Amino acid sequence: MKNRDENDILSSLYQVVLDRRNNPRPDSYVAALLKKGPEAIHAKISEETGELIEASRRSSPDEIIHEMADLWFHTVVLLGTSEIEPAAVYRELELRWGRSGLQEKAARGKPE
Repeated sequence: MKNRDENDILSSLYQVVLDRRNNPRPDSYVAALLKKGPEAIHAKISEETGELIEASRRSSPDEIIHEMADLWFHTVVLLGTSEIEPAAVYRELELRWGRSGLQEKAARGKPE
């Protein structure tokens, strides 16, 4: 895995999620999580978000990296449940590139 293109890892992970959804294996964490359903995935995302915030409060780079990886992992699982490829998120970020976050929020009509 060390030679994998860093920009491709989320897409590769997404493919694994789809494979585990379509071909569940008893030894697969992803298959077990998918079987539990969306609420279990939402709970994991919430848990990992909290752990990331706590790592950030401790200003621990290694912990931040670890918890961010956990959060990204679980959000990719969520994308897989909706068949939304990471590339769709990349495209959304690309559309926002060079645009003020304040402008982007105003365009959506959402309060800060």
